[in-house]
Amino acid sequence: IISMDISGSMLAEDLKPNRLESSKNVAMSFISKRINDRIGLTIFSGESFTQCPLTTDHNVLINLFKDVKSGMIEDGTAIGMGLATSVSRLKESTAESKVIILLTDGENNSGFIDPMTAVELAQESNVKVYTIGVGSYGTAPYPTQDLWGRDTYVDIEVKIDEKLLINIAEATNGMYFRANNKNKLEKIYEQIESLEKTELEELKFYNYEELFDYYALIALIFMFSGFLLQYTLLKSIA
Repeated sequence: IISMDISGSMLAEDLKPNRLESSKNVAMSFISKRINDRIGLTIFSGESFTQCPLTTDHNVLINLFKDVKSGMIEDGTAIGMGLATSVSRLKESTAESKVIILLTDGENNSGFIDPMTAVELAQESNVKVYTIGVGSYGTAPYPTQDLWGRDTYVDIEVKIDEKLLINIAEATNGMYFRANNKNKLEKIYEQIESLEKTELEELKFYNYEELFDYYALIALIFMFSGFLLQYTLLKSIA
């Protein structure tokens, strides 16, 4: 499950064109490479819901990914709810590897589920969580409008609760990553892909055609021919 923060701060443009669109594009590229995986998508801001349940139909998943935008649900950053919703989608799975990639740019400030309670649910279901904090260090340009309705930017402080994200990852045998630019985010997904290789069982069917009778007949013809030559042509020459 990919669990993505879509809060208003994800519109900051320290990643181009902004954090949300960069995160979507990199995640969709990751999905296209995992052709044998069942993958789903949950989104969260002030609350959380499932945008796409687990599926192998990645075309449907990617189309639903494209529809994701900030403002779809109440604003805020409910990390605990985002994680809990993702775990609920995985807990009934019989797969050996159950993984959540949780991406956020903020601190848990919404929702009625504490993040560490959601961690306990993940542990009970044997779910591994990779956490990603996305955003530059210091401040980031955020689009807004001035008093006259003109588009402008203000610098907002980047507040990522890295301690929480580290705790979530370590408690579930995952890893925490920090992406302060799009290139770093791409590298992170590449690393996760290498860590979570898909094992395939290949069934091979062999079609055997019995050729013994064919070759036995040829051998019999040669043997009979040799017998005739011995008692006819070769005898007359002698």
